[in-house]
Amino acid sequence: MAILLAIAVVVLPFLFRRAPEVGDWSPGDPELIIVTPHNEAIRHEFGEGFSRWHQARFGRPARIDWRVIGGTTEIMRYLASEYAASARRFFKVQGAAWPADGAQAVLAGSRPDDEARWALWQAFRACDAPDEITCRIDLFFGGGVYDHAKAERQGLTVAAWGAAGPPAGLFEDAAGRELIPVAMNGEVWRGTAYYGCVLSAFGICYNPERLADLGIGRPPAVWEDLADARYAGHLGLADPTKSGSVAKAYEMIIHARCARHVAESGFSREQVRRYEALFAQAAALTNGLPAGVPPAYQEAVEQGWLAGVNLVRLIGANARYVTDAAGKVPNDVGMGAAAAGVVIDFYGRLQSELSSPPGRAPVMTYVTPVGGSSVTADPVSLLRGAPHRALAVRFIEYLLGEEGQRLWDYRVGEPGGPVRYALRRLPIRRDFYPSADPLLQAAQERHRPHLADPLWQPEVDAYR
Repeated sequence: MAILLAIAVVVLPFLFRRAPEVGDWSPGDPELIIVTPHNEAIRHEFGEGFSRWHQARFGRPARIDWRVIGGTTEIMRYLASEYAASARRFFKVQGAAWPADGAQAVLAGSRPDDEARWALWQAFRACDAPDEITCRIDLFFGGGVYDHAKAERQGLTVAAWGAAGPPAGLFEDAAGRELIPVAMNGEVWRGTAYYGCVLSAFGICYNPERLADLGIGRPPAVWEDLADARYAGHLGLADPTKSGSVAKAYEMIIHARCARHVAESGFSREQVRRYEALFAQAAALTNGLPAGVPPAYQEAVEQGWLAGVNLVRLIGANARYVTDAAGKVPNDVGMGAAAAGVVIDFYGRLQSELSSPPGRAPVMTYVTPVGGSSVTADPVSLLRGAPHRALAVRFIEYLLGEEGQRLWDYRVGEPGGPVRYALRRLPIRRDFYPSADPLLQAAQERHRPHLADPLWQPEVDAYR
């Protein structure tokens, strides 16, 4: 009897063990290493989603080893330090001279003037194997275009595809329709070694009950509203030196004031485009104005810049705190610890959904200031010397494809959508938005019933 009981104890767990789910990973299956500033919700959904996609396509699940070391600024410092140390070790083993400023030479954003450092700069960029120069991480996922473009200039990242280019259906469809543009409305969305995979805007989140406590009857709708002295000690702000996305939000406050001063000075949009094109053509100009640009235009821009910087100062004077974590602001506003704050759109939308009881008025509201924001891309980049390059390229293709894009704004539980968290972010692909092109419009209408946000409405449409 004792023997039968012992056998039952050993056998029963195997009899009742559930069948492996799609996405289950075991040692020996593919593993990818990604550094990211993204929150737990995004990491969870894309980790699970990519594993399911990979198993369906390649017969094996894939696991992501997420490296979370802070915001985008901290990530950039870490990557630069790792690549400088790796390059130093590699070149010393090769017997090459390593000058005292070798790190600055190899990571320079443009060609060094000194010939020896120029040779080192070139040699660094010629290495793209994990046994040569590497940071032992495959991908840099998230953060703003500014930091990804800087990483490309420094040589930290490399193009994901060779001379053949990306597979069909990522940036263009078979008929040549652009699905992910290089740039839109003055904002760059992808480069040679970075690829925008989702869009962001910037705005204000506020707690209606806390506003009532402060005697503020009209909710904030424009950046200037946050300079109201009644907000003193009640604004949640994030440190722009720790988050590239938050830095972009403050940049947009200044840009909005520049645009306002230029318009109030009587310059039309066509004139602005013409003058800015002249500035771009004369980028190397160090003194004076390009021919054809009136001094009054430059004066209007400068006055707008000063007004914008002063507005940022006034908003900062109302701060309850300045945090290292951009996600803390909407959390605190949702809980009533702050009355309002400057926030990235998806943090605001997600926290509004999480903090609002079903069937009741929202505890927290997010608004994008009209004329005071822009739609920018959050890219993904392949790191130099990626130890799992082929798998990393598959992840990029998943992100940019329709399957990955659904996760950003499909409702929880919808076919192809997120399983646990509604991410409430704007997909980057053109076929998720209204279009005069019948095929693109048909694709948008196919997505529409599953979307958490009304991407077809003008105030949300990123391509409008």
